[in-house]
Amino acid sequence: MILGAIEAGGTKFVCGIGNEDGEVLERISIPTTTPEETMRLVVDYFKEKKVDALGVGSFGPVDLDVSSPTYGYITSTPKKHWNQYDLVGKLKNHFHVPIGFDTDVNAAALGESLWGAAKSLDSCLYMTVGTGIGVGAVSEGKLVHGMLHPEMGHILVRRHGDDHFAGRCPFHGDCLEGMASGPAIEARWGKKGIELASDSSVWELEAYYLAQALVNYILVLSPKRIVIGGGVMKQEHVYPLVRKWVIQLLNGYIQHKNVEGHIDTYIVPPVLGDNAGLCGALALARQAYANK
Repeated sequence: MILGAIEAGGTKFVCGIGNEDGEVLERISIPTTTPEETMRLVVDYFKEKKVDALGVGSFGPVDLDVSSPTYGYITSTPKKHWNQYDLVGKLKNHFHVPIGFDTDVNAAALGESLWGAAKSLDSCLYMTVGTGIGVGAVSEGKLVHGMLHPEMGHILVRRHGDDHFAGRCPFHGDCLEGMASGPAIEARWGKKGIELASDSSVWELEAYYLAQALVNYILVLSPKRIVIGGGVMKQEHVYPLVRKWVIQLLNGYIQHKNVEGHIDTYIVPPVLGDNAGLCGALALARQAYANK
């Protein structure tokens, strides 16, 4: 079986070919510009590949309700030109194969649960911390959906007493994404995160906000593993700080070995690395093919 995968991001579309075992055989990166330019290159890449199914994990918000007239659309995104864009419809015009569709972070959560850091577990949470903050979840072996899809990157967090930064989210100001995304770090400190690697105060504050979010997710969803990826988490020294704050903020309320004794293997980087989203898209393609 030949599967096509698309990780549709706000900065770039990563397209690839793989198989049902989650192996990425080839991949390319296409800048996210206008839909016309970007999708022309996406279609050109896949048109000679003869894929049996396609999987798409997209930046959002997206419409995942198959009964909705706008199913497959990127909906109310602030990304210029992409608001109310029929992403799945565009692909269906060119490829008459099953197409699996979900958020980019749900796809990454699925990929990590099948082949990565949460393999053999029926529950996990995947958070990406980069240009934005997104979170996907698998519960009882299924991706979490509801009225829409999870938007856990926009939960409200308690402001640190020494932090007077207004926040960068255009909708909420000081929500999690507004306080802890890559652009929020740069706006607060005047430099990109990579230039601040040695400044411990930057990363203590970052870990404080990320840990607050994880505590909320632990209390609500009780995931069996938490995977954190994205560009900001290339600063690997942030992981121990996040774990420390999670333990401190939980304050003994959750009495489980994952928190009390094995938090180093509970909150972890993605095993699939930069291929987490693409592998997840392969998993979406595999599911779509099985359900055709």
